[in-house]
Amino acid sequence: MTFAIIKERKNPPDRRVVFSPEHLAEARAQFPEATFIVESSDIRIFPDEAYAKLGFDVLEDVSHADVMIGVKEVPVEDLIPNKKYFYFSHTIKKQTYNRKLLVAMLEKNIEMYDHETIVKENGARLIGFGRYAGLVGAYNGFRALGLREGLFNLPKVETLADLNEVKAELDKISIPNLKILLTGTGKVAYGAKEILDHLGIKEISDALYLTSEFTEPVYVMADVMEYAKRKDGKVGDRFKFYKDPSGYESNFMPYAKATDFFIAGHFYGNNAPFFFTREDAKHPDFRINLIADISCDIDGPVASTLRPSTIADPFYGYHRETEQEVAFDAEGAITVMAVDNLPCELPKDASEGFGEAFLNHVIPAFFNGDENGILKRAKMTENGGLTPGFQYLQDFVAGKA
Repeated sequence: MTFAIIKERKNPPDRRVVFSPEHLAEARAQFPEATFIVESSDIRIFPDEAYAKLGFDVLEDVSHADVMIGVKEVPVEDLIPNKKYFYFSHTIKKQTYNRKLLVAMLEKNIEMYDHETIVKENGARLIGFGRYAGLVGAYNGFRALGLREGLFNLPKVETLADLNEVKAELDKISIPNLKILLTGTGKVAYGAKEILDHLGIKEISDALYLTSEFTEPVYVMADVMEYAKRKDGKVGDRFKFYKDPSGYESNFMPYAKATDFFIAGHFYGNNAPFFFTREDAKHPDFRINLIADISCDIDGPVASTLRPSTIADPFYGYHRETEQEVAFDAEGAITVMAVDNLPCELPKDASEGFGEAFLNHVIPAFFNGDENGILKRAKMTENGGLTPGFQYLQDFVAGKA
């Protein structure tokens, strides 16, 4: 079986790759029955020469491979029929902008394995760039704070070589007396927590956070059952909430009244209650004035996130009264960081972390009879149709959703 590391073709360019040269060499050593080839790329964080130096064929045409491995969506015109593909298709939530991509994969008889669908039996994701989104998102939030308040001037992450340099820059700054709320308990949230802990910011309990003021910066890591509550007043259950959040309502305002800087590292599911609405933001006790919205759901649970921002221009302001976008440092505005491709700013570290997980969980499944069901659960399309676990996308494919 031949696996090809394919060139990223989506714009804006993404420098990440599933396998670094070193991890690809590990894969070759562990699975000598497999062949690994690399499609030539002039944008990849690791140059062609780094793969060639380790003995890999770097080719202009990899169409003879059986399995194509990429990061972002493959343009419809570049899809090769009758192949197996791994990449983030951004279709599993019925994203309208990628409907044509899903239709094309069915028409071209492609077996699609979305990175997001590579999960454990309980549905927990096995691989992803979440940690790096959290790391960069939290850093960017502090960068916005420094620029807005004239306190310090952190460089952009994309100008730094790796995570070590990111943390070295953080060592040069001092954080003022802030109360920081971090939502989420997954890889994204723990990536953000890594930054908070590196800065030496003290973590405190929900009870203290909501009732006390401090003379030093502090943060709380809030679980979904803290900022959402059952409408009937009964005790909530996190796992039942994930399956069906319709019986819950927001319990976020106590946090909004106690928070200066909100880092949104949660996963937002369909029909879950909003954190705060535009009307909530107008409340005189609404204290939040800086938001790093790593989750970046537009017109969704974080009302101030009007649009995604970009790596080139990562910050904007939200005016509470007019509900309009203003300058990020406008007086009285909520400063918003809502870059939706944060791991792209740290391509080397993100690629190395992703490749390690892909090698541990995915490649073995091709050679052990898929004993853990990894490939079976992940496969979205087969023989020109949707697999049983993804039949819910049928109306989307038909243009009815």
